[in-house]
Amino acid sequence: MRAPLSWLREYVDLPAGETGRQVAARLVDAGLEVETVDRLGADLTGPLVVGEVLAVEELTEFKKPIRYCQVDVGQANGSGEPQNIICGARNFAAGDKVVVALPGAVLPGDFVISARKTYGKVSEGMICSERELEMGDDHAGIIVLPPEHEAGTDAVALLELVDDVLDIAVTPDRGYCLSLRGLAREAATAYGVPLRDPALIDVPAPNAEGYPVEVVDRHACDRFTARTVSGVRPEARTPIWMKRRLQKAGMRPVSLPVDVTNYVMLELGSPLHAYDRDRLDGPITVRRAEQGEKLTTLDAVERTLHAEDLVIADARGPIGLAGVMGGAYSEIVDPAFDAESGRWEGTTEIVVEAAHFAPVPIARSVRRHKLPSEAAKRWERGVDPQAAASAAQRTVDLLELLGGGTAGRGVTEVSSAREPRTIVIPADLPDRTAGQEYGRETVVRRLHQVGCDVYGQDELTVTPPSWRPDLTDPADLTEEVIRLEGYHNLPVRLPRPPSGRGLTERQRLHRRVGRALAADGYVETPTYPFVGQELLDALGFETDDARRRTVVLANPLSEEEPGLRTTLLPGLLTALRRNEGRGSQAHGTGVALFETGLVFLPSGDEPSAVRLPVDRRPSEEEIAALDAALPEQPRHVAAVLAGPRDRGGWWGGETPGGWADAVEAARRVADEAGAELLVGNGQHAPWHPGRCAVLSVQVEGERRLVGYAGELHPGVLKELGLPARTSAMELDLDLLARAGSGPVRSRHISTFPVATQDVALVVDGQVPAVEVERALRRGAGQLLESLRLFDVFTGEQLGAGRKSLAYALRFRAGDRTLTAAEASEARDAAVAAAVEETGAVLRGA
Repeated sequence: MRAPLSWLREYVDLPAGETGRQVAARLVDAGLEVETVDRLGADLTGPLVVGEVLAVEELTEFKKPIRYCQVDVGQANGSGEPQNIICGARNFAAGDKVVVALPGAVLPGDFVISARKTYGKVSEGMICSERELEMGDDHAGIIVLPPEHEAGTDAVALLELVDDVLDIAVTPDRGYCLSLRGLAREAATAYGVPLRDPALIDVPAPNAEGYPVEVVDRHACDRFTARTVSGVRPEARTPIWMKRRLQKAGMRPVSLPVDVTNYVMLELGSPLHAYDRDRLDGPITVRRAEQGEKLTTLDAVERTLHAEDLVIADARGPIGLAGVMGGAYSEIVDPAFDAESGRWEGTTEIVVEAAHFAPVPIARSVRRHKLPSEAAKRWERGVDPQAAASAAQRTVDLLELLGGGTAGRGVTEVSSAREPRTIVIPADLPDRTAGQEYGRETVVRRLHQVGCDVYGQDELTVTPPSWRPDLTDPADLTEEVIRLEGYHNLPVRLPRPPSGRGLTERQRLHRRVGRALAADGYVETPTYPFVGQELLDALGFETDDARRRTVVLANPLSEEEPGLRTTLLPGLLTALRRNEGRGSQAHGTGVALFETGLVFLPSGDEPSAVRLPVDRRPSEEEIAALDAALPEQPRHVAAVLAGPRDRGGWWGGETPGGWADAVEAARRVADEAGAELLVGNGQHAPWHPGRCAVLSVQVEGERRLVGYAGELHPGVLKELGLPARTSAMELDLDLLARAGSGPVRSRHISTFPVATQDVALVVDGQVPAVEVERALRRGAGQLLESLRLFDVFTGEQLGAGRKSLAYALRFRAGDRTLTAAEASEARDAAVAAAVEETGAVLRGA
């Protein structure tokens, strides 16, 4: 919501010297989110005046049309003589009033105006367009002012070019702040000054003479007010002050009737719609659409309606999608001048709609038709139902004042009686919640400022105002008291945890894994836990893949991602693609990301979730039934990488990352868990079938699959737009913890020297290196400190389908220096075990 400070001052007596930034600071203290404060006209200096075009000379000898104009600027130039100005715009003629920047003026962007020779003439200033004055994006022509403004008038004040505009991010529970009325209420409270409520105007009582209206669905529309205005002049223009307020608020002026409804919506927060009465056929009806009905909305798109859509209709069918957008058939006709008759043609008879719609039907229609609008944004967050009649009256008054219309005697109002909501709250609840004493008087005063009626002493009975549908519980009222008293005034006290407690072993493992991957150059990237079937298709998952079975959210943030993730890879790969697209490799290194988080693995056998009561604490049985409906939620860890792993330089080229780095990342995670990771070949989407490592661990004597690592499939990389050789790994961190050896223990540091023995074993090409390594470890016994594969060789001298694996074995005893014979004996025992279990042959033997 963009709120011009000059408009806000109309309802609140702010201090004379108060700037937009100071007002923003007060509103932030009151709990609003002020994103920016735009200082319009801060770099604009005059003279900028109204000019009257006296004569226009067409210069035809140039490639584009150029006009040499004589413009009367009154006494603004000090001489009273006309200014000669070159201009290329074609949307004005002699006699029109325009905006002139005289020599010496500085326009936004530090554009200095001076007299200069151009196109063979001396131009003594500039005739300005909206874009040049930062009034809007219209650069097609210059600004043509109404004829009543005198030449020489200061255009800076006339066009209200100098102002502060507060851009406020309104949260869903503060819908009343999507209006100047609501923001003025917050400002009045923040400064402790009275509010001039623009909704407090005289409204005539309903009668039977108004335009006929029938509301079929009273739950979705509990109030509908209709007023009529006759004799509106089609040529009537929106006054400059209203245009400027709309532009500052981020809306484009269209025509007087449309601008008036938008203006009142911004002022009071109640969306309105204006119909051309001559284009309506019969009574206005509010009903649900019939399945398959058609409606062409104001954006000229024909839409097929759903049976749940709430529509405004007449005898011929839908004329608007209620609370979202009107229909093209009954829209206000833009004014046009008929040269033959010499008259202006356009809408003269107007029906004004001011209704109150329930938030849910409007929100669903917006999502169903992908049709967001300013009106729908307000309905979704809640609109004051009591403001509808005032908004209709305000619209009628402005159409009478500015358009020369006459309000009809009829006043239609269809409404359903609503019982006022009351909330009972202990008077000391804000004190106990905030941890400081406010007192009953402060609580009552703050609730009155919010607009509540309050009765009682120790226990308060509170009736929230009609514009605050979000106030439903004692906690809501408590929050209002605390925020108005100031969050910055709350005492800061660090909690004191009971002694003897700390992080759980699962939490410690989570932190160790994060530190280890970060030390290896990976960046932690928490991603949204949502996924859609299109992304699962791109990852190459088969139709029967269990990872396609997702928990579908009833109200997802995005229709494209309605399910909860079954793997961490979609979010990480999306983040990797985004970073790649933004040039993250420009500094010479690749991208390496990791994440630890829950995945959601429904089996399909979970019972339906029970609906918990809200008037009491759920029973243990109800909580157990709810837990039983939850899917399995193990914690996973995943990492993705693309590009070089380190920078190149004079010492050599870059080292490209690949499948081996992904496997090594998995090993690092397993080491932190104290588990031995078993690596084998396999095939599993989305990995390359020839470069996919199957990772497993021993859990209670049973070999269990724990994850995969390797290079991603080229088809997946193409679908997702990822770099070649992108690699990834994913592990079940909970299963790794079960396979671990318990708390991590520091290694014993021996004071005795190490004995290193190298062996090269020739095995069949299909034998995994991990099996050879496991046999060597088993045969070497307790003296083996570490084992490392440092070379893999294939060649004709070994024979077809054979490979040589070279290992470095480090032996050390904890109580003595090993002799050469002892080291050799341990090495020979390791080789013998490998020969027996894998068919290995000692190379060179």
